[in-house]
Amino acid sequence: MRFNLQKTGLLAGLALTLGGAASCSKDGDGVLLFSIEDDKALGQKVVAQTDSTFRAKGQLLEAGSNPQAYAALNRIVLRVLNSGKIQYRNEFPWDVKIIKDDQTQNAFATPGGHIYVYSGLIKYLDNETQLAGVLGHEIAHADRRHTSRQLQQQYGIGVLLSLILGNNQNTLVDVASGLGQLKFSRDYETEADAYSVEYLNASNYYACDGAAGFFIKAQSEGQQRQPEFLSTHPDPGSRIQNIQAKADQLNCRSRTAGSDDFNQLRSAL
Repeated sequence: MRFNLQKTGLLAGLALTLGGAASCSKDGDGVLLFSIEDDKALGQKVVAQTDSTFRAKGQLLEAGSNPQAYAALNRIVLRVLNSGKIQYRNEFPWDVKIIKDDQTQNAFATPGGHIYVYSGLIKYLDNETQLAGVLGHEIAHADRRHTSRQLQQQYGIGVLLSLILGNNQNTLVDVASGLGQLKFSRDYETEADAYSVEYLNASNYYACDGAAGFFIKAQSEGQQRQPEFLSTHPDPGSRIQNIQAKADQLNCRSRTAGSDDFNQLRSAL
């Protein structure tokens, strides 16, 4: 009982401190919620639950069971991460995992730099630059801490801190299961698109409007076949224009990257 009381007191103190900090601290266009260490701790809790959920369904592709797929995917991810533009490149662990579900075209990020991508999205895309663009978008959500801020708006700082402390297991399940459907604000989506362009430009490898290629493909398919990704990432028309306008500003749309790693990844799946 004493241990529980101590944890409750710690949680109350943290919530009070962070509540005061949130009232006067800004990070980009949103409130700075808590420390990077707290972001990482929350991410670890969410990832453990997410992995457990998909593993129980037989949908988590373990790296050891398909090293060819992960070797190819990690090479693509590293080109984005090593662009020199990732703010928390050294602070976050930055891993990517594959969910085996060919019927779902989606990807999402957890707090603390963990990315999940569905096999259905990989198979839906046409080339490596499109995949790099979508991954860059999700990396931006984690790096700009959009996911944590959106969760804070939905659940509150106190609840998120309780998850870090190991409480509210049912809420942790809800948070983990809902990440794939988490709806971001228009500002967050616009910022993630813009950073995807910057990451791909600085990679000196991919045409930097790769994310636009995905949206163009999805838009051409019409409402009947649009991927799940668009249910939480809406309005492809204006986003295509914004991505291409920024790419033109940086003069980085003309690169022609190969798709060797992308093709190896798809073949391995």
